[in-house]
Amino acid sequence: MEARVTTGTSEAISSRATASEATRWGQLIFGIICMVMIANLQYGWTLFVNPIDQKYHWGRAAIQVAFTIFVLTETWLVPIEGYLIDKFGPRIMISGSGVLVAIAWVINSLADSLLLLYLGAAIGGIGAGVIYGGSVGNALKWFPDRRGFGLGQGIVVVLVALLLRAPQPGEVAAPAAPAVQQTRRDYTPSEVLAPLATWEFYKSPFFIMYLMFVMVGTGGLMATAQLAPIARDFKIDVVPVAILGLTLPALQFALSIDRVLNGLTRPFFGWVSDQIGRENTMFIAFMLEGIGIYALLHFANDPLLFVILSGVVFFAWGEIYSLFPATCTDIYGRTFATTNYGMLYTAKGTASLLVPLGNVLTSWTGSWTAVFVIAAILNIIAAVMAPLVLRPMRQRAMA
Repeated sequence: MEARVTTGTSEAISSRATASEATRWGQLIFGIICMVMIANLQYGWTLFVNPIDQKYHWGRAAIQVAFTIFVLTETWLVPIEGYLIDKFGPRIMISGSGVLVAIAWVINSLADSLLLLYLGAAIGGIGAGVIYGGSVGNALKWFPDRRGFGLGQGIVVVLVALLLRAPQPGEVAAPAAPAVQQTRRDYTPSEVLAPLATWEFYKSPFFIMYLMFVMVGTGGLMATAQLAPIARDFKIDVVPVAILGLTLPALQFALSIDRVLNGLTRPFFGWVSDQIGRENTMFIAFMLEGIGIYALLHFANDPLLFVILSGVVFFAWGEIYSLFPATCTDIYGRTFATTNYGMLYTAKGTASLLVPLGNVLTSWTGSWTAVFVIAAILNIIAAVMAPLVLRPMRQRAMA
């Protein structure tokens, strides 16, 4: 009886029509639109720090706590949200989160106290976490062969989320010969976390990826949150910069280029990792970011180099959001991809705890030197760990 049930299930799955390429790419585009509509909650934050401080005089460190709260709620709740997305599908979860994002923008527009500012950050973080985790997890399920790959904004997320759906069993064909080694089984979240409860937790690929994520995420988040204060302290924020016939104030130019490069880096490095391997790509990108951060320290007083080097940093940093979910799914499978990567994504929240400390350290030392040096060193260490530690560990885990 059991054999007949299994056979019937297999026949039902095999008989299901494989989704067209248009369907797969359509789901990816819908997810990208949702992510774009929440991006400025994080990447536009730096522009608000100085104006808020000038108006309310709360101090940069206290204001940056809102950024940390946003990232914490955006990341640390993703494992639970990922489980709900895997269970109920992305449509319901992301639609509801679009409402939360809209509410957060309304609160931010009215915030006249730190408490209200923090509340808006928390609500926005919860909504953004579901939207990001759901969009990435859905893309991983639709593309097993290419894993590297305001109020009005809240309304857009809700409308587009209605078009999202998870693939049905058998609807996505397994890749015939993936360029990157992938697991043949699907690990549950409890199986992924089980090694962390032993004395040999440091041998877990998940632990190593988490550690590397924190190292690289720290430098990127500091650059994201502190770019405007850094430009102002170096007195180059309003200095005109001309590149390819376009002239803008240095800070505005840097932010414009950074947003573009931070978006392009994800599909670019995802594609590269599909060709040369995840760890090799991590080494190149993390090393580039480390060098870029250190160079920015020495040349930030030059408006043109400030724009160029900040672009390098963001280009090298943004790829963690394509490489880590792809690597996590390579090792632990795609059935629970949203939940498993959600647990790894909490590393971004851990890294965000260091952002306000950057202002404290700068005030204490009188310069940004210590912050830049620490961030650069963390990236270089993570770069070396990728081929020397993570790769052999991943190969042993998947053997």
